[in-house]
Amino acid sequence: MTATLTAPAAPATRGPRGLVWSLLQVHRMAFAFWAVALIGATAGLIWMYGIGDTAREGNVPCTTPARAGYPACASIETITVDDVYRSGIGLIATVLTYGVLLVAPWAGGALIGRELESGTARLAWTQSVSPARWLAAKLAVPAVLLAAGTGVIVLLNDWARGDDAPDLVGDWYNADSFVGTGPTAGAYVLAGLALGALAGMLLGRALPAAGAGFAAALVLCGVLETFREHLWPAVTRSRVEPGAELPRSAWQLGWTPETGSPTDSVTFHPQSHFWPLQLVETGILLAIAATATLAAFWLLRRRTP
Repeated sequence: MTATLTAPAAPATRGPRGLVWSLLQVHRMAFAFWAVALIGATAGLIWMYGIGDTAREGNVPCTTPARAGYPACASIETITVDDVYRSGIGLIATVLTYGVLLVAPWAGGALIGRELESGTARLAWTQSVSPARWLAAKLAVPAVLLAAGTGVIVLLNDWARGDDAPDLVGDWYNADSFVGTGPTAGAYVLAGLALGALAGMLLGRALPAAGAGFAAALVLCGVLETFREHLWPAVTRSRVEPGAELPRSAWQLGWTPETGSPTDSVTFHPQSHFWPLQLVETGILLAIAATATLAAFWLLRRRTP
């Protein structure tokens, strides 16, 4: 007597746990790169914190010979450590600011577009995985990993910056410093993920979706950087008022001559506006992320039975 053996269906795509595992397997190189980047950034920021005091000591005029409070100009260590610290902090801030430009094309090309183009997505939909659940897993897992990792790096970046000496870490309103020191960084990454996913759903092909995702992220960064100063009401002060001289930390936007008067006024954002500006920009980015995500689900629903 012969018996027919039927192989059990692969459980990898069944249920939320199977979807997560499948996603981690397919995109393991991208997630491994993200893990390596986090480890590298963490190590770099710990090093920056370790040399921070020396950098601040060297970030003053030098004399020959050395005098109290001033290092000797011949001391190479005190002259160069502040440059190393400044460059390291600046590099990490730049990566945090423009990381969205990498997340968006990856989401559009590899995460969504490639699977639609190759038919892998439709294969998953035939194995007890609904299209909505498929897309939810595709977005939820990277969103959690990206947001958590970015949040950790932002906290470490704030810690490594110490007292935020502008000559070392840049003014708080500089594009890189602003994004890399608050919740805006995580919101940019989530917005990039959602825009890339929407591009993937719209185009259904890897390369065009990656290009569209990159373009959308580039425009988003440029527009918000351009209009950031308008996200919260600025302060206007007459330049002849007592104590009218702006502090070093002020973000000066411009000055306006007063008609019929020899005086003029200055418009600026004080450093206390950092958090209002951060929260407004974060809210805008999260709204964009939510809108793009809903649009991606709407497109998926229209294109599937």
